[in-house]
Amino acid sequence: MEFLTNIDINALVDGTKLLAILGLLAFLVSCITEVLKAWKWLDEKIPSALLVTGLSLVICPAALLGMMSYAKQPITWYEVFASFLAAFIVALVSMNGWEHVTDLAKRMLRK
Repeated sequence: MEFLTNIDINALVDGTKLLAILGLLAFLVSCITEVLKAWKWLDEKIPSALLVTGLSLVICPAALLGMMSYAKQPITWYEVFASFLAAFIVALVSMNGWEHVTDLAKRMLRK
């Protein structure tokens, strides 16, 4: 039970919020992708993986800008950079699901 006293609850809550936001953005990207892929001409022109990645690269920074504007906080360059990195995670979750992402994380964390 000693490990429970050393856990930083704020970090745990922040991690939970981050996962919830990533999940919400992945859901949003998946829904928009399904609507756009219903258009036959778009489905024939653009592969789904490219569409999901492009949507993620647009939606994640837009969500950051909207959230920071709502909170009346200044936007720094590293937050914008982090939103682009998060966009690739959102695209991966949207395309393959959480199982694929957790498998990749387990493989990387073993080393």
